[in-house]
Amino acid sequence: MKLCAVACAALLMVTTVACGGAAGTSSSGGGAGQLTVFGSEPPTLDPALMSDTSASEYVVEIFSGLVSLNTQLQIVPDIAESWDISKDGATYTFKLRDNVKFHSGKPVTAKDFKYSWERATDPKLGSATADTYLGDIKGVAEKLEGKAQEISGVKALDDRTLQVELEAPRFYFLAKMTYPTSFVVDKENVDSGGKTWIDKPNGTGPFRLTEWKKGERIVLERNSNYYQEPAKLTKINFLLAGGSAMTMYENNEVDISGVGINDIERIKDSSNPLNKEFVIAPSLDIWYVGFNTEVPPFDDAKVRQAFTAAIDRDKIANVVWKGLLTRADGVLPPGLPGYNSGVQAIKFDPARAKQLLQESKYRGTLPPITYTIPSSSTTIGPASEALLEMIRTNLGVEVKVQQSEWAQFLGDVKRNPLQNKKNKYQMYELGWSADYPDPQNFVDILFYSKSLDNNGSYSNPQVDRLIEQARGDPNPGDRSKKYQEAEQLLVSDAAVVPLYHGKHYQLVKPKVKGYKPAPMTISHYRYISVE
Repeated sequence: MKLCAVACAALLMVTTVACGGAAGTSSSGGGAGQLTVFGSEPPTLDPALMSDTSASEYVVEIFSGLVSLNTQLQIVPDIAESWDISKDGATYTFKLRDNVKFHSGKPVTAKDFKYSWERATDPKLGSATADTYLGDIKGVAEKLEGKAQEISGVKALDDRTLQVELEAPRFYFLAKMTYPTSFVVDKENVDSGGKTWIDKPNGTGPFRLTEWKKGERIVLERNSNYYQEPAKLTKINFLLAGGSAMTMYENNEVDISGVGINDIERIKDSSNPLNKEFVIAPSLDIWYVGFNTEVPPFDDAKVRQAFTAAIDRDKIANVVWKGLLTRADGVLPPGLPGYNSGVQAIKFDPARAKQLLQESKYRGTLPPITYTIPSSSTTIGPASEALLEMIRTNLGVEVKVQQSEWAQFLGDVKRNPLQNKKNKYQMYELGWSADYPDPQNFVDILFYSKSLDNNGSYSNPQVDRLIEQARGDPNPGDRSKKYQEAEQLLVSDAAVVPLYHGKHYQLVKPKVKGYKPAPMTISHYRYISVE
């Protein structure tokens, strides 16, 4: 979901592959019904503030919303048992289940959703995701700008009926409602807990948070008040620090482990007993180099195109990453509706790269360039190192490297015109994992000129026009074509450098039942059991 690194977002596919960190179950000291998982330190667990994959893994288990995605990535009822859509497609009326309770046992009502969304859109909270995921609702823009005290398009008709009016028909609206920004929170919990309310959240999800010791562990326990089938696991222990996941897996200390680049060849060997426990699953994501188009020299498309042509993406994916990742030509990942295998990428061509640089308004003489990587490590990864060497060799441009801790990176890379906040980085490494299976989640959210998630401030009137047309198009095929046209334009314009799409490489002990790696973050731990 959202930013990966990215963020965690997260959790990084690249980090997971590189170091072997991944989900794991405990086979020692836990017993049946308990799971121990390697996790990442989340910047926050507040659903309204969450914007990365490292946090989403926990948030989707602690909290819940009107609808959710099942393991087949289909939109299914969650707290809402049903909904009606008006003939014009602009008004949704949700009927809530009558047995939904917070972890404390307090009933959930439609008013709780109205409160939660108005809290998320309060400009004082400063949510970076409220406009993106709730902005289609009538009155949200005024609320975010501080011009209204409530969201006019959200009405609690009674305790079990929530009516939502959109500014215009949006055929991806239900999909957006699966994202945590729309999840329900308890007003009393938020008010009484103050700034630290999230340390003891009163959620509605299948698990409740019982411990969060920063830098060490997060512990979730089964929610006895859950309104659907209760989780099979009694407890999940997320390890935020520890040793090698592969070593712990082979020592029977964990039951699931990511397989890193140093172990992949031996695990692929069919003669290795571990090969029978090897699982490969796709991931709906894109890893890319981002350009801040508001600052020199990346305000010139020819400079961006030159940098793109100087990078051998095949070599990075197949040599540096040993084929673990798939080269990306566009921004839509394989398996996502609207994916275009025929998108025309800027090809690796050092001679053309130098020519483009000379054709730019900078005539090949560039200002100092800094490449920011979200990492707390003292060294940069092999892929980043190879990429920078390609730029130096093929363009003759020296790029300074800057590393930033993940939470700090998330705050600095974001732009928010409503708060006059700009992206602090010039060129950066980032990824995006699907929040819901729709091309709008990539093309619109990342590249529409007015989107708050358009961190590079990329602007192309043709791209904007296609995105705006796709938003209200009821025909899935026509919508996909519009997004594909927009994708081709932004790829040719070098809005970003698409690098690669990830995959999940994992080992799973036979005792772990019901585990199915999903291509994006969804609530799934409730389906897992440990014999």
